[in-house]
Amino acid sequence: MNDDQFHGTGIKPGGLDEISESTQIVDTNMLKQVREGQQQIQAYLIVLSGPEVGRMHRLDTLEVTLGRSQGTEMRINDVGVSRRHARVVREGPAVYIEDMGSANGTFLNGDRLTNRLQLRDGDKITLGSTTILKFTYHDKLDEDFQKQMFDAALRDSLTGAYNKKYFLDHLQSEFAFAARHASSLSLVMFDVDHFKNVNDTWGHLAGDAVLVKLAELANQSVRSEDLFARYGGEEFSIICRGISMGQAAHLGERLRSLVDRTDFKHSGDIMPVTISVGVAGFPEIPVGSSEDLIEAADTALYAAKKTGRNRVMLATKR
Repeated sequence: MNDDQFHGTGIKPGGLDEISESTQIVDTNMLKQVREGQQQIQAYLIVLSGPEVGRMHRLDTLEVTLGRSQGTEMRINDVGVSRRHARVVREGPAVYIEDMGSANGTFLNGDRLTNRLQLRDGDKITLGSTTILKFTYHDKLDEDFQKQMFDAALRDSLTGAYNKKYFLDHLQSEFAFAARHASSLSLVMFDVDHFKNVNDTWGHLAGDAVLVKLAELANQSVRSEDLFARYGGEEFSIICRGISMGQAAHLGERLRSLVDRTDFKHSGDIMPVTISVGVAGFPEIPVGSSEDLIEAADTALYAAKKTGRNRVMLATKR
């Protein structure tokens, strides 16, 4: 091959060994754009302690209200947090925090706020009984990494649903809120009928495919304010805020019917899949804790299994 041939292929004279030792020259304008895109600095609040540890909220509006109310931009399910607890205000490059007359106060680096103060990178904000937030500046790479860490800590790696720990923590907070404000809270629990037969007949990879598809169907069925979680094995749960047990039963039936009509496929095989569903609701079922609500829903799920499967059963008063 002559020099002209080398130029045509992009290979320099000297052979392949020279390629492995050389550094490729990239387009400088493209490199500049990549660097600028990565270095766009944005202000964030990161949850260090309390519900939703690791959650990252971008402060990309002029004002962000923090509190337990559904109308706040950053909702915090902590019983010690007021409905509208504090707010963060951005004025040009500066970011400020102020208390909004909360019952338990807002603390910045351990000191209770009495007036508006400017936030500095690394400041710690304490709200309620357990919630601690960190104010910080991140670029796009930091944000992506933080989100990956958050998802890894809170989500099931197979299905993408929230994991059991997060489910239990969230349900405890939601139950405390419902009991305090006499509002409705319902729990839907379901699992795959004869799941062992799926694994024994088509293999564990097929079983995993069923769980992934089931999670996909459940995510299509729930509202944005609901929380869908993998409780364990082939059992899943949906926390339904602000709806009655009867309304939650309609959700359970809609999901049961959808699963029954869906073809679950793996390696060309179609696997028949159904689910059994148990539903419990507060205050219709006068339970005293989130654990009691789980027990009531799980008992209803067991009754659905015992009476023939592929059905929805409601909890009854004990």
